[in-house]
Amino acid sequence: MDVQEFRKDFLENVKAEAAATGEGSCASFVDSMAQYLVEAEVIPDFTPAFYTNTTKTRKRYRVDGYIFDEFDFTMNLVIADYDGNEERVFGKVAARDNIQRLSVFVDQALNTRLYKEIEMSTPCADLVDLLRAEKDRIRKYRFLVFTDADVSDTIRTLEGADIGGVPVEAQIWDIDRLFRVCCSDLGRQSIEIDFRDYTPDGIPCLEASNAATADYNSYLCIIPGETLADIYDQYGSQLLEGNVRSFLSTKVAVNKKIRETILKCPSMFFAYNNGVSATAMDVQVEDTPAGRRIVSARDFQIINGGQTTASLSNTRHKDKADLLGIYVQMKLTEIDESDADRSTELIRNISRSSNSQNKVTDADFFSTHPFHVRMEQHSRRIFAPAEAGAQYETKWFYERAKGQFFQAQMRLTPAKKKQFLLQNPKNKVITKTDLAKVRNTWAEMPQTVSKGAQTNFMKFAEIIDQEWTENDTRFNERYYTETVALVILFKHLEALIPKQSWYEQGYRANIVTYSLALLHRLIKKQFKNMDLDLQSIWLHQSVPPVVSKTLETISEQVFYKITDEDRQTINVTQWCKRDACWKSVQEIEVVLPPEFESVLISKADSKAAEREAKSDQKLISGAEAQAKVIGYSAGQWTALYSFCAQKKMMSPDELTAIKIACQLPAKLPNPYQSQRLLTLLERAESEGFKM
Repeated sequence: MDVQEFRKDFLENVKAEAAATGEGSCASFVDSMAQYLVEAEVIPDFTPAFYTNTTKTRKRYRVDGYIFDEFDFTMNLVIADYDGNEERVFGKVAARDNIQRLSVFVDQALNTRLYKEIEMSTPCADLVDLLRAEKDRIRKYRFLVFTDADVSDTIRTLEGADIGGVPVEAQIWDIDRLFRVCCSDLGRQSIEIDFRDYTPDGIPCLEASNAATADYNSYLCIIPGETLADIYDQYGSQLLEGNVRSFLSTKVAVNKKIRETILKCPSMFFAYNNGVSATAMDVQVEDTPAGRRIVSARDFQIINGGQTTASLSNTRHKDKADLLGIYVQMKLTEIDESDADRSTELIRNISRSSNSQNKVTDADFFSTHPFHVRMEQHSRRIFAPAEAGAQYETKWFYERAKGQFFQAQMRLTPAKKKQFLLQNPKNKVITKTDLAKVRNTWAEMPQTVSKGAQTNFMKFAEIIDQEWTENDTRFNERYYTETVALVILFKHLEALIPKQSWYEQGYRANIVTYSLALLHRLIKKQFKNMDLDLQSIWLHQSVPPVVSKTLETISEQVFYKITDEDRQTINVTQWCKRDACWKSVQEIEVVLPPEFESVLISKADSKAAEREAKSDQKLISGAEAQAKVIGYSAGQWTALYSFCAQKKMMSPDELTAIKIACQLPAKLPNPYQSQRLLTLLERAESEGFKM
């Protein structure tokens, strides 16, 4: 798939979403752009908040949505430039006008009585409230212009005037740029840094040549504190790998001990601080009269030391600290990128090991986590039943890495691509954040879902990692098909809400997650030992009428409850993130109709089906393990046997299994033995063995 095909598919999808939700093409365009950028980690989340008006002096202003990044205190404001005309060019005048409209909006929000003019309990009222409340903490405004036009080549750089002394950064996102970022091998925005922009000669380094392998090179560096803070000021939380962001979200932004060292004894910073660990692709090193210097790196990510980095920046900003004379030790690992999955797995393992002392969860955003791999395997293998009237079956495509769906089409002939899309429709793509959203909703955590895609995903990842370690067989075909059923429920309610007379164009995401969580809670309260028959939804690929009708009633009550004037927090968006909000929603009394029992299944029957699914998963996992074992030669297993015997690290079962493996292909370990062998291999590799 090339950029033109991507553009055509993207805009067609926008029109389809607009028709389904009734929210208008522009709103669908903004939402689609934002969701891509969330997946690509350009922004942490997105809240739609459309508002437009003119000032008394006839200056137009407008906003379409926002994201406040609490990691680096950046206020992201979105404005749309959309009209559906594919022949349009977005030039300097359009760029200036859109940036100006956002600037005027911020000025109106901060310096006028706009908060009195905008209707309470609307998303834009929440935004104005947030801007005023966080005025002193906001470090940077980032204006994001979303356009369906082609950006003119004459636009090289964009500059926005400071707002009250706070710098403004402007970015234009058209569909071509979206394609370059989201359909790259990384599936996210790659940060490219020229260190000479921050310090004249680059970063002094020592190459740890003896530690180099085919997968990576390592450098030991000394980076000036000012340089590290400058880079963080420019890129913010995008500089921090997902694991580090998750860890920092549970900590104070500025570590008191680090701050104290910066302020009281900066010359001792290098001695006291553990430094940072980072990874990058394509590290450029030059020899200078002053020694070796790293001059640039691509996809630079801090995987340990995020708190040090944030503390340097925040202390300089808040305390006006002088970072001159502060130096930080940095271990930079250059990753070989020839195998995307292998490089991603290596970064994941480095991050996990580097952060082991900080108890950072092993589960993270990385696409190579075995849970995501298994979900992908299920999605590629399992056909969904044909929908009413359809003459063919389709699949729900699980994207464990952003861009997989489009990359799968890139090298296909037109005929093959048509066949692929018939089997894998665009409207049946499930992302990792989609899965986390529907599962945490059904687990009755709508307040967590309301905290945003990335925060919700990290919570989901913690839960999954623990459950995977305890018993991975629960993530079987049944788990996958029930997840799809929840996605169908979610999509159905998302399309249903805009058609309701009470809906006022706001908080749809909050209403959906709270309504479905409440539905699950009501089922458990009113129908003991019963649960919604998700398998029936999977089999019919649709939501039963009685469920749809009930959700209409529940969602209306949820809307009135979360926007109730007596709520504890004025800002509705922030209120929906609180445990107290979920507690108040649980007080809603809705009596489920007697006919609702027809769409339920007894927990006894559900558990029986789950036991069978776990048993089937054991067989599948065993067969996969056998295939992996056969992939190695008898000689390799013999080498492992010698290593483990010397280390005395085999159990009796493992000893029996490896003796059989040493006789391949004459003898073949059974599924259980194969799984034991792979466990032994993993343990041996942690002791230094290389297969």
